[in-house]
Amino acid sequence: MLCHFRVWGKILYNWTSANYYRSNYAPYGETFFKRSTGRFSDGRLASDFIAEFAKLPYIAPYLQPGYNQFTDGANFASAGAGALAETNKPGNLIDLKAQLSYFTNLEGQLIQKLGDAEAKALLSRAVYLIAIGSNDYAVAVSGNSSAQPEEYINIVNGNLTFVIREIYKKGGRKFGIPNLEPMGCLPSAKAVNPSNTSACFQALNDLTQLHNKALSEVLQKLANELVGFKYSLPDAYTSLTDKINNPSKYGFKEANIACCGSGPFRGTNSCGGKRLSNKYELCENVSEYVFFDGGHTTEKANEDLAKLMWSGTPDTTGPYNLKALFEL
Repeated sequence: MLCHFRVWGKILYNWTSANYYRSNYAPYGETFFKRSTGRFSDGRLASDFIAEFAKLPYIAPYLQPGYNQFTDGANFASAGAGALAETNKPGNLIDLKAQLSYFTNLEGQLIQKLGDAEAKALLSRAVYLIAIGSNDYAVAVSGNSSAQPEEYINIVNGNLTFVIREIYKKGGRKFGIPNLEPMGCLPSAKAVNPSNTSACFQALNDLTQLHNKALSEVLQKLANELVGFKYSLPDAYTSLTDKINNPSKYGFKEANIACCGSGPFRGTNSCGGKRLSNKYELCENVSEYVFFDGGHTTEKANEDLAKLMWSGTPDTTGPYNLKALFEL
């Protein structure tokens, strides 16, 4: 069983309309699914590849109408949402604690379907993927938070810790929580970089690195406190940084400009038929690009991250990789 909270990827600097947080139109999804599926990429996300590696079906959204086959897992992801309820509000988003409430509903559904003992055993065997925080820090750097960096990081990780503890109380023991990627190097961040250069937005990267350090400490503390708590902490930051700095090493040709979008670095999130004035550029060969749009990586880059998460060595995913967690 695989439970997925939040999306893999980021949306930066745009939170004025709920409609922004959709990708249910071309050219999203066309590389693999041949249609848009709501995924912010040209194809599969890292979580899709993880499901493949675990020999599970693609995990359906919990709120998908008419779907109730949750013994394989559930997807509570909400594009644009954060660990904090106020991130990117107003908007039709589901923040992390609200996602937890849906998980509580799922627990009740499983108990009703399977009985108390079997449901608890299933929740204990499950692996919980949580990728959160990117939108919170994008909002903070844009000037929408008065909190000091350390204080803000503590609040974000405090909400994450609360959710982990609640899942643990319900039987969850195995968690995959990648650290945040170098958000200041996303095309959308470079496009609004106050330095007006092609360099990464360093203030955002600095905040991301502070978060990642604190996240590592938080997870280690939980492992010391909670009996049976196991976790994987894939180093998404280093993984994407190396792709950006050495794209040819991974089979890419372009790591600064997005495949789809407009403006500098194609970093303006205009990709697709329902954004802004519908004017956007689209690359000819998406497999050559690290980024599909201003804030999200391509299927090819997603697969590379998923492989790291699944079978990476302890220095890149430690103390466990996801394969080990599924086998426990």
